[in-house]
Amino acid sequence: MLPAPNRLRSSADFARTVRGGVRAGRPTLVVHALLRDGNMTRVGFVVSKAVGGAVVRNRVKRRLRAMIRPLVSTATTGCDVVVRALPAAATEPGRVADDLAGAWDAACRKVNGATS
Repeated sequence: MLPAPNRLRSSADFARTVRGGVRAGRPTLVVHALLRDGNMTRVGFVVSKAVGGAVVRNRVKRRLRAMIRPLVSTATTGCDVVVRALPAAATEPGRVADDLAGAWDAACRKVNGATS
């Protein structure tokens, strides 16, 4: 579980990050990132019904949460990040870790480049 200050919770924050932030996509997921005022990196997850039933969605979310913990410290401070799982995240679980690391790095580079 992510610490409470590192969790993105309100639907307005999710919408602002997805609509106004940078995006980095991979076959199993998409990472959206947006800089904001603040000193904590916050992360949220979107796993729709297209991914699978409730059991499958929760399994995908648990795996993503476990993979994201070490990455949170590498993100730009004051960054909101939304990780959106695609249906392939359930069917190709072995690929998700590499896709998450690659998309996370790409989104961090893009969000840092947007501020320069």
